[in-house]
Amino acid sequence: SKLEGLKTIAVTTNGINLTRLLPRLKEAGLNAINISLDTLVPAKFEFIVRRKGTNLSCKATVLILAGCHECLLYLQVNCVVMRGFNEDEVLDFVDFTKDLPLDVRFIEYMPFDGKYCCFEILPGQK
Repeated sequence: SKLEGLKTIAVTTNGINLTRLLPRLKEAGLNAINISLDTLVPAKFEFIVRRKGTNLSCKATVLILAGCHECLLYLQVNCVVMRGFNEDEVLDFVDFTKDLPLDVRFIEYMPFDGKYCCFEILPGQK
């Protein structure tokens, strides 16, 4: 990295502006990226990021970054699995990423508002 003593400089992103910003981030020493991608369905992705017309840019970003894996130390996709929203896409995620040079982490959705917890979650054992 360009900052003395740091081995890893990472960012977590939904990927929407990443391809535009990546050259400057790499120049600043970025070498690890965590991409939050909770769905492979364009309409669901637009709902999550609250922006129309994204055309699932995050999926494209994953493919672009995987293609330039030699310029990154680490690339990871984080997918929060939510009952009734995307639990039916887990195998699609595996298929999409199985041959890419990255790690995928499926994360259990745990809504909590400070007082009450929502129990309509997808438990890890199911």
